Amino acid sequence: MNIMKEIKKLWIGIGLLALLSPIGLLATGDAWGEWSAAQFKKMIGFIPQGLKRFAGLWHAPLADYTVSGTADSTGYIISAIAGILLVALLTWILGKVLVHRKN
Repeated sequence: MNIMKEIKKLWIGIGLLALLSPIGLLATGDAWGEWSAAQFKKMIGFIPQGLKRFAGLWHAPLADYTVSGTADSTGYIISAIAGILLVALLTWILGKVLVHRKN
């Protein structure tokens, strides 16, 4: 098995997913699991204690998939590309570390 062919297939798959990411713009409502504390309270009647405690701990760099100064759709696509690149980079680094450890 040629590892380069397999890696090429992986990148083609990632590229296709990136091209399909704008389909999310057609969705209505909130993404599953991306609810705020207020939305939780509205859905279930209370805010879970852990959510209350840690709600302000993290502020996303591209909150609501937007980039200030761009259209919402452009920000969504930039967010998708940034996420894909970040996951690919972390996966590559982890692969290098694990291969180095094994040898």
